[in-house]
Amino acid sequence: MFIVSAPSGAGKTSLCRELIDSFSDLRQSISFTTRQKREGELDGVDYHFTNPESFQKMIEQQQLAEWAEVHGHLYGTSPQTLKDAAVGGIDLLLDIDCQGAAQIKQNYQQGVFIFILPPNYAELEKRLRDRGTDTEEVIFRRMKNAEQEISQAFWYDYLVLNDDFKSARERLIAIVTAERCRSDRTTHLLENFTVKGDK
Repeated sequence: MFIVSAPSGAGKTSLCRELIDSFSDLRQSISFTTRQKREGELDGVDYHFTNPESFQKMIEQQQLAEWAEVHGHLYGTSPQTLKDAAVGGIDLLLDIDCQGAAQIKQNYQQGVFIFILPPNYAELEKRLRDRGTDTEEVIFRRMKNAEQEISQAFWYDYLVLNDDFKSARERLIAIVTAERCRSDRTTHLLENFTVKGDK
C-alpha cells in the first residue's frame, strides 16, 4: 500500500492521478465520503458517495479500515478494498488524510507513507485562493488544518516537496519504483538462481 497525505491545496489529488497514469498495475483505492459530489465526479469512480447516517453505521459496525472527519465531511476506506488488493497481489494507492494514515499504520503495520508538502504556507494559501471555490471561512479553516497536518509529517517514510509539479511527480514515481525493488518484496526473483556446488 502506498499511502499519500497532504494539506488541502498541496497538489495531492493531481499527483496521485499522475501516479496512477504512470503505473498500469497501481490501483487507486476508492474512499467512502459524506461530502457532496463535485462537477465531473462519478460515484464508484472518484468516491463512494454516501450520507452521514450510513457512514455512521459503517463506523459502528467496524466496516472501515480507517476513517476521519476532514473539513466537516467524513471519509473512510473499506477493509475489503485492502483485503482484495492483498489477495490479488495488487499495489494500492490510498489518497487519505493524516488521521486515516495513522490508523492504517497502527492497525496494519505495513505500507509506504508519503507526505506531500507545499513550498510554504504563503504559497499554500495562494493555491487555495486561486482555486476560487472556497469562502474566506473555508480557506481559514483549511490553513489551520494544514498546520496540524504538517506537524504530523515527521512520521511518514517520505516527504515530497511540491514546489514544481513535474519534479514532485518524478520524485513520487522514483519512490514507488524503489519500494517495489526492495529485497523483502522481490525475493521471488531469486528462485531461478541456485548456488553451484564446488567442482
